[in-house]
Amino acid sequence: MQLQLQSFNTLVSNAAAAVQGSARQLLDLTVGSTLRAVLEANAAIALWMQWLILQVLATTRAATSNDADLDSWTADFSLTRLPASSATGQATFSRFTPSQAALIPAGISVRTSDGSQSFIVNADPTNPDWNAALASYTLGAGVASAILPITASGSGTAGNVQPGSITLLATAIPGVDSVTNGTSLSGGQGAESDTALRNRFSSYLASRARATPLAIGFAILSVRQGLRYTLQENIAPDGSVRIGSFVVTIDDGSGAPSASLLTSVASAIEQMRPVGSLYSVQPPSLVAANVSMAITTANAAFHNATAASVVQSIAAAINQLAIGAALPVTRLAQIAYATDPNVINVTAVLLNGGTADLIPASSGLIKAGLVQVN
Repeated sequence: MQLQLQSFNTLVSNAAAAVQGSARQLLDLTVGSTLRAVLEANAAIALWMQWLILQVLATTRAATSNDADLDSWTADFSLTRLPASSATGQATFSRFTPSQAALIPAGISVRTSDGSQSFIVNADPTNPDWNAALASYTLGAGVASAILPITASGSGTAGNVQPGSITLLATAIPGVDSVTNGTSLSGGQGAESDTALRNRFSSYLASRARATPLAIGFAILSVRQGLRYTLQENIAPDGSVRIGSFVVTIDDGSGAPSASLLTSVASAIEQMRPVGSLYSVQPPSLVAANVSMAITTANAAFHNATAASVVQSIAAAINQLAIGAALPVTRLAQIAYATDPNVINVTAVLLNGGTADLIPASSGLIKAGLVQVN
């Protein structure tokens, strides 16, 4: 519905014209006159009424509602916004003199070098160093370091820190001298955005009472944020033809989703699958992309820094590829040029030692391997 809105000046002009048209004599509508003040006051109230009408119109449709209003909209259909998630990863606890055993309790905090982000050591019963009775990890005599799982204290993307960012022990640990993260932490996301929730809401409505690929996709994406998937129909997990069977390949961005995540996705699919159908949920088959190239830079003084930026850009672009997506070798040169205006030429581009595009299977996922830029 397109509302015919009027500005303040238009409202005043229309009111003045209506009053003058009904009067038998010329009215004083100059600035400062009593009648002009009355008309302007009414115009201000009319503007406020217009704003209220627009607010009501916006909140009566999911397409234009935002934040809490959108949440209340979808809640009427038993659909809620996906919550934020915390970043996870690993940290290495080290010591200089491993002459005696030491304990690292689960639940202790470590921090980034600037103290802005905190992380908690998780309990992992599958870790051979875990001592359930002491609720701690044990560093035996002669063991200099241990790599332990950690989770960001807060949720959101701020916990996705780069390698080497975590360097502080928030709590002193007898027998342990330092901590660092050798790899970046990942998985931290903010709460589902309004746009993502609207899209999922549309899929939700379209999937009701239907056992379609769209319904299966909605079930998968409702498990948690950041999931990517492909659905192959009438095939078995080994790739052979099997009528009435479908295979779902899941990735959470890591390339190696956990067994618990695969189980959660399977449980969600079970609520949507067609009667009499068979299905399986599997992780993607990883395909490494080893890249090498030579670049020429306009300013030789910044060549090394530019090359490092190109390496990061190429790795990031490769790791964002969807399941089954191909990697054209020409795309690598394009990424290099787009990274920094200092790059004026790209040569000797090789992908896994050759110049052919990298095309994975439909359930394959390309991840960055060794990326070299000279």
